[in-house]
Amino acid sequence: MPVAVYVLGLSVFALGTSEFMLSGLLPPIAEDMGVTIPQAGLLISAFAIGMVIGAPLLAVATLRLPRRTTLIALISLFGLGQIAGALAPSYELLFASRVVSALACAGFWAVGAAVAIAMVDKDQRARAMAVMIGGLSIANVLGVPAGAFLGEHLGWRSAFWSVGAASAIALAGILALIPRIPLPAERPTLRRELRIYRDRQVWLSVGITALAAGGVFCAFSYLSPLLTDVAGLDAGWVPWILGLFGIGALVGTTIGGRVADAHLFGVMIWGITASTASTAFLAALALLASTAAAAIALSFLLGVSAFFTAPALNARMFNVAGTAPTLAGATTTAAFNLGNTGGPWLGGTVIDADLGFAATAWAGAAMTVTAIALTLAALRLHRRTPTPTRVVATSTPAAHDSAPASARA
Repeated sequence: MPVAVYVLGLSVFALGTSEFMLSGLLPPIAEDMGVTIPQAGLLISAFAIGMVIGAPLLAVATLRLPRRTTLIALISLFGLGQIAGALAPSYELLFASRVVSALACAGFWAVGAAVAIAMVDKDQRARAMAVMIGGLSIANVLGVPAGAFLGEHLGWRSAFWSVGAASAIALAGILALIPRIPLPAERPTLRRELRIYRDRQVWLSVGITALAAGGVFCAFSYLSPLLTDVAGLDAGWVPWILGLFGIGALVGTTIGGRVADAHLFGVMIWGITASTASTAFLAALALLASTAAAAIALSFLLGVSAFFTAPALNARMFNVAGTAPTLAGATTTAAFNLGNTGGPWLGGTVIDADLGFAATAWAGAAMTVTAIALTLAALRLHRRTPTPTRVVATSTPAAHDSAPASARA
């Protein structure tokens, strides 16, 4: 695996920390900004909405731009967004800074995924995606709990400053280690890339990804108040339990990435089991939230089940997208963040209805059950009209073959 792929994973660590750290910062942000916790939760949805909109728009806007230069510009804009958030004097400006950061994050994910795919051999693509997603998992292991710790001891703004610093480190890594990847000999065109949206499997993949992610983050987004107000734990426990969720996510990503290249649709079949497990864990969390030990254990198990299929879901999209790798990455990014938008929104709606923090887990379980149904539909369609699934289709041979030898070593 090229070192440059790990640099992308490091960058995703900064992106993921910013995206998810608010789950441990909602109470202090709500208090400081004079809003309710569900209103503060909309900051999570704001980031996700920016990702949903920004991924395809920026993928199209940068389609013919040099990949390395695009990554440099996007990580720089993201870092500036963190600084703006740290300095925001009002909820409205903090909201706006989240949207700007999300647009940059979305573009980086879309372009970075295409770069990672271009730098490795065909039988390593799911593993390359697992490295990038691993950055997200480590963000949940280290970044999110660290953000919660900083928020408790130094104020929530310190967490934004820390992510800004991590973005600067990622920028240095990109400048030093990401090679220049020439554009394909046949320049990509928007019309050809847009053809992926004619495929029903693409839309099924979008739905599966969105619902699987949304189901988990419907509960995860409000895990901090659930742990303190329902399970009765001290606020000092929250960073450690968020880290435990991240460890579970890292375990799930690692296992899923290693087997996905050889058994891409097989992992999705196992994903039915994983989604069933997520449903069971969410239901158990709803029933046992008042028991601290159960809430802690279920936080870890949710991380494992939620992230087990993530590499396969990413790689599957590149497979069914055929000749549109840039929009494939953008579409997967948008799909995950549709879930990250809908999940917290649904959770906030449940809380506003006075059903309690534990009820967010029931709402999440309903979303994962729907994901299972769509996965079964995708499997049925796949068996009727099979497509190659051992490797992920590339955009054009030139997109991969033009990568420098050092990038493929």
